[in-house]
Amino acid sequence: MSEIFGYIFLIAYLVALTYVTFYCLMSFHLLYNYKKSHWNDLGPKDQELEKNDFPFVTIQLPIFNELYVVERLIESICEFDYPKDRFEIHVLDDSNDETVIITRKKVAEYKAKGFLIEHIQRADRVGYKAGALKAGMKYAKGKFIAIFDADFLPKKNFLKKTIPFFKNKKVGVVQTRWEHINEDYSLITRLQAFQLNVHFRVEQVGRKAGNYMLQFNGTAGVWRRECIDDAGGWEADTLTEDLDLSYRAQLNGWEIVYLENVGSPAELPAEMNGLKSQQHRWMKGGAETAKKMLPSVWKSNLNFGQKVHASLHLLSSSVFLFVFLIGISSVPLIFYFGILKINAGYFAFFLIGLLSIIAIYYTANVHAKNNGDSYIKSLIKFMFLFPVFLALSMGLSLHNSIAVLQGYWGKKSPFVRTPKFAISSGSDSVNNKKYLAEKIPMTTILEGLLAIYFFAAVIGAIYYENTTFIMFHILLMLGYGTICYYSIRHLRLK
Repeated sequence: MSEIFGYIFLIAYLVALTYVTFYCLMSFHLLYNYKKSHWNDLGPKDQELEKNDFPFVTIQLPIFNELYVVERLIESICEFDYPKDRFEIHVLDDSNDETVIITRKKVAEYKAKGFLIEHIQRADRVGYKAGALKAGMKYAKGKFIAIFDADFLPKKNFLKKTIPFFKNKKVGVVQTRWEHINEDYSLITRLQAFQLNVHFRVEQVGRKAGNYMLQFNGTAGVWRRECIDDAGGWEADTLTEDLDLSYRAQLNGWEIVYLENVGSPAELPAEMNGLKSQQHRWMKGGAETAKKMLPSVWKSNLNFGQKVHASLHLLSSSVFLFVFLIGISSVPLIFYFGILKINAGYFAFFLIGLLSIIAIYYTANVHAKNNGDSYIKSLIKFMFLFPVFLALSMGLSLHNSIAVLQGYWGKKSPFVRTPKFAISSGSDSVNNKKYLAEKIPMTTILEGLLAIYFFAAVIGAIYYENTTFIMFHILLMLGYGTICYYSIRHLRLK
């Protein structure tokens, strides 16, 4: 009986490890495509608008209770160096707090200055962000629709940098790269930037270079209105309406242009519970979209390689399920090594996955990043941040796994937006601000218990002189412990 349990843990561990390794290798393939794109200079070249040819653009700003950032958002949009009579601004405001008053006043201020700006409210919040965008379409006069979330501060030349790419009639979306206003605010913001740089540097470019499916990232991009309509419009049956519509549009033959060299600054979540709400929405929505769109992907005319990459893209949130399973099963597995006569050295093969991830993150955060730091300084930062990033990513695996499972099970939940607090420098604070979480959820308690679980595994490894997984368990202990600690520390005190 003891051996049966041992084999169960071993099979669970190997299946999970194999999936994660395969996922890492496919990500490394995107890195290869990224390198190929830069070696051969395959990226999109800057384009200019023809003289006096300024297509009319609708700019949609979907917001919900954003009293700290809504004013700077509107001010930023109104600084665009696009002819003032060739774009309109629609603030799609679903707020139910003082944000409504602040927004109404700011809209009136700029309307008096001659801007085509409207404050649009709904009687209810049906469909959340997707519902607001869909409802806003009936007021939009633009041939092109630019979308910005409340925390973005796009640059003045945003429209002049993006609109020219629509000269190609097949282009349905132009997406820009996210930049980070408050990257150096804290360890939490540094680690988020560390991860997002991979998506916006390596993955998006790699997918485009390999002719794979891309995605609109929900903000800091422009849609051709005809493309939205042709793909079926915004739908609220997933929490990642942006990924969903991106796939429907591409399966209908539309193309997405990704502009790596056009940055759009935004504020990163500065506290743990806001980060968790964002992760929950992305992970659960990713699972919902995978469930919805995978059948269409495999029935499509895409080639086999495109279907595989599209599947892994849609299933990317599911990797947390396997990371969680690897961690949980590795502890009892230690005690079965002797019984099952397992040579732990065989697991060294799977280090190829770790090496792939190191290469990807190095490229995105050291080689490709251009923030004024010297190479040595960037490398030192990378050497510190990478193990910390691994630890906290594994520490989020319980929280994210629950979100993924809810997505696949079809459990419905509201669109919980990520609160932003106009954080840009170290002197800014989120302490006791409105929108902070006020209760400790069960997930946070479980994360604390898992930190204890892996602490016990580390002590047991030392006591029994079996240190096969000790570094892995130390990272898991620190990851879960840190996530639990900051989740409690960042609660709003009453």
